[in-house]
Amino acid sequence: MKKPTILISNDDGIESDGIKALWREIKKFADVIVVAPHTQQSAVGHSITVANPIRVRKNIIDRDFYGYAVEGSPADSVKLAVRNLLKGRKIDLLLSGINHGANTAINIIYSGTVSAATEGTILGIPSIAVSLASFTYIDFSYAAKFTAEISKIVLKKGLPHGTLLNVNIPAKPKNKIKGVLITRQGKSYWDDKYESRIDPNKREYFWLTGRMASLDESLEFDQKAIEKDYITITPIQYDLTDYKMLDELKRWDFKL
Repeated sequence: MKKPTILISNDDGIESDGIKALWREIKKFADVIVVAPHTQQSAVGHSITVANPIRVRKNIIDRDFYGYAVEGSPADSVKLAVRNLLKGRKIDLLLSGINHGANTAINIIYSGTVSAATEGTILGIPSIAVSLASFTYIDFSYAAKFTAEISKIVLKKGLPHGTLLNVNIPAKPKNKIKGVLITRQGKSYWDDKYESRIDPNKREYFWLTGRMASLDESLEFDQKAIEKDYITITPIQYDLTDYKMLDELKRWDFKL
């Protein structure tokens, strides 16, 4: 039986522990190629490079060809993989992850991880974004295993055109995770601010900081469910149209 071809990308950079753990797990049942930014690209959203050249180099891990490091964004990486690097090879599934840190609620609009999966969806590839809900927890083993299982399901069932899955996994051992919930994107947001600091040359600079402002009280929302130690799976789309507002706008009196 022919193995599926799976593309892995992310915004944490090609050397990140999350990508390596996912690559080692997924290659047990699939042909895997990694194409990801060569450095950390968190919170770049869906940016693409238009005014600078994009350079690419091969990466080797475990004496095995691992993938391509791209001097660009996560979306650049996926575009290059599909248009050039894989030379027309059919990609059966795109996995963006495993990201270090949750991507839930309003914050997904900033996420390079979600944007890589979104780019895959735009290009007609079933795509999944996967995040581990901690910036410090370093055991990606169960997250990688769960991603492998959900990948097999999506390979079998497919996804609707224009829809991707945004998956968040608690930073806990398997026996501490309560279950899996299908959730909505929440309304929580990162309540941020810029701290003013002084460098050694006495010049002011600013550093982004803040906290998650949790506005969602129900487990039907991704942020609340991940806080309560559930794996969350949220179907999302790149169509940003407010369909309820369409009919309202048609009643407004616009004139040239």
